[in-house]
Formats: sequence, C-alpha cells, structure tokens
Amino acid sequence: CYSVAEQKNHLVKKALSVKQCFKIVDKILMFCKKTKCYPGINISGGDPLLVDYFWDIAEYLKKKGLKFSILGNPFHLDKATCDRLVNLGCESYQMSLDGLAKTHDLIRKRGSFRATIDAIELLKSAGIRVAIMNTISAINFSELNKLIWLVTDLRVDLFGFARYCPTSSNLLNMIRPPDYRNLLEEVWETYSSLSDNKTIFSLKEHLFKLLLYEKGLFKPSSKQIVVDGCGCGIRHCAILPDGQVFACRRFVSPVGNLNTSTMEEIFFGDEMAKYRQIETLEGCKDCKLLYCCRGCHATSYGAFGSFFAKDPQCWKLP
Repeated sequence: CYSVAEQKNHLVKKALSVKQCFKIVDKILMFCKKTKCYPGINISGGDPLLVDYFWDIAEYLKKKGLKFSILGNPFHLDKATCDRLVNLGCESYQMSLDGLAKTHDLIRKRGSFRATIDAIELLKSAGIRVAIMNTISAINFSELNKLIWLVTDLRVDLFGFARYCPTSSNLLNMIRPPDYRNLLEEVWETYSSLSDNKTIFSLKEHLFKLLLYEKGLFKPSSKQIVVDGCGCGIRHCAILPDGQVFACRRFVSPVGNLNTSTMEEIFFGDEMAKYRQIETLEGCKDCKLLYCCRGCHATSYGAFGSFFAKDPQCWKLP
C-alpha cells in the first residue's frame, strides 16, 4: 500500500499459513467474547480473491458463525463467485471509484471504471450490499459531487469518502483547509438533496462534525467520553498478512503481532494505549469537539510524520 511504501521495515515479509489465520480468527472471537463486542470483520486487499486460501478462511468464518465484508476490486467477480460469497456469509463488497471514468482510470488502471460499474449490478443481483469508497485528493475532489449523483443512479447501497494520506513525495496532492471546508459544505448540500434516495451516505469524514457544528446542526455532548470520531486505538485495528497489527490501516502504526500475543494483550497494551491519548492531539486537545471528531490523524502522520500533529485539512484556528 502507498501509505507504508516508505517504511521498508513494515512491509510484509512472510504471509501467514491458513492454519495461522484460523488461530487469529479464534483469538478475535475470544477477545470479542471477553469484551462483549461484535466482531466486525473486513477482509481487504489488493484483491482478497487472489489469495490461495481465501475460500478456506471464508469457510472457517462461516463455521464460526461470522459474517464478513470484503474491501476489494471488481476484476475477479462473476455470478458463480458472487453466489459463493453469499453462501459463505459475505454481507457487503466495497470497491473504489476515485472519480469519473477518465480520472478513475488514470488513478487506478484503464478499464477499471467500467469494470466497477458492471460489478455493482452483479453484486446486487446476488444479494450482496455494494459500498463505493472514494479516496479524495487535489487530483479528483472537483468530481466528487458528480460521483455522488452517479452512485445514487446506480443504486449503490453505501457511499463514503476518505482523504488521501500523503507520503513525502505527494504532499502537493493535499487539499487546502479552506477549500476542503467548501467541498464538505457542497457535499452536505448534495447529500441533503438526495436524502430520500436509498443510498446511505457515510459521514466517514470526521470533519463533517466541525462543519455541522459551525452550521448549528450539531451540538456536542457535555460528557467527557468518546462517542464518535477517529477510531484509532479505540474501536478498530488492522491485521496484516503476516500477523502484524496496526492501530490504523492507513498509516504505519505497529502495536503487536497476533502470532505471539492475544488480541486482548495487543488492544489493551502500551503501544495501542498511546493512540488513546487524545488529550495530546494538536488542534484537537482544546477543541469542544474532542470527544466526537478528532479529524484524521493518519493524514497528520503522512503530512508531518506524527500522528499527534494537527490534522492538515482542519480549518479550525487554535
């Protein structure tokens, strides 16, 4: 992934065996049973369907009574594959659309846009919910609103977008804070105009909280307890193909390895605890929205080399 490309020490060296994957599933289940939480499992890639033992893992998840979602691409989907996914408990399939046809194909590869459009109907016909994700940057943000209209026309079940996490060679692809605020306001107006549509619009971008607060449409709770916002260290983690665990899949954030530790040891360990120190987040620690926003500090890491630096697109002044 581009977000870890500069961190050679954290590139996957040896993938887990299928038996090791089964053990990790068991560790996840044990952790969820102890903490009384629901195991939301997303299998991501690249393309998970290209992994030799993907179907073995899916069978094991079904055996354990677990549903799952896939974050993949459209290139290896057909009716038989979709039907098999449904039978094994795949609830949703997320693909990317990073702009309209020309822009998306430029970012991904030629023919990718058409393949994604075709896969939407294929998945829906099989009974799998379709999610479309957009990774937004200075390259494609001008097409976002047109893309929203397109996905509603295609009856996509869920649409959301997240910001591009810059690397040192791509800082020019970042959107300026005032421009980003204007974009979110335009998107909010588009979402509002399409509120009767069946497509669900995810407010994955936490800075929507700041926008809605400024517009008088959101009032934060007076309780000093995390209720929403960035989930790093709080409600998610990423397991790499070699068993490494990252606090967030969008930047290099190693907190342990499930080959040698339990999920409980990792989640409540010292390394993960660092990401729960929200009172040290620059630009957030003195903000009224600390417990419900916190922006995206994966982008802070990409832009400034520190998770605890100010969100580079947050327009709120100190």
